[in-house]
Amino acid sequence: MRRVCQTVIDAKGKIVNTYRLNFKSHRFAGGGVSAWLAGLAGALLFLSAASPVHALEQGANAPEFDVSGANGNVKLSALRGKLVYLDFWASWCGPCKRSFPWMNEMQKRYGAQGLQVVAVNLDAKHGDALDFLASTPATFTIGFDPAAGVARSYGVKGMPSSLLIGPDGHVIALHEGFNDNDRAELEGRIAANLKHVAQ
Repeated sequence: MRRVCQTVIDAKGKIVNTYRLNFKSHRFAGGGVSAWLAGLAGALLFLSAASPVHALEQGANAPEFDVSGANGNVKLSALRGKLVYLDFWASWCGPCKRSFPWMNEMQKRYGAQGLQVVAVNLDAKHGDALDFLASTPATFTIGFDPAAGVARSYGVKGMPSSLLIGPDGHVIALHEGFNDNDRAELEGRIAANLKHVAQ
């Protein structure tokens, strides 16, 4: 089963519509197929009129960001030299609840070798993010991007979306969604690229 919370972000970085997809059952949360198709059509019309969101490509420079965090500001530049697993999430995203325990595990297993997991929240209401974190704790770095400016600079279209960023600041890999079948592949990428981190 693969579930992706599909997100539409407008030209100013504001989240304007959301769809939760379940590709196994072909059923869509929030009103059935016809409602989803109508919403999707509207979203596509909106996107055609707005500035497009372009996803980053492998090898591109990861855009710098500086957002507020649970323990001070979170800056990508401060993590130069580390292997960064950057995740975008929201409180209403079902797959995010499954990815958090896995990211906790990755941070514990590989943190001493140079991995830093950073998860950037896109909830407009800070309280929603805090409620999520109260029930799904994180032992890695959390940042908050309520205006979705960072998400837009990274071309995020669905949540969770993740990127693996090398010690030199270049994008190594991109991934959208999360399920149990993704675990081994994602961990393999992390382990393989830690060899590029200076100890």
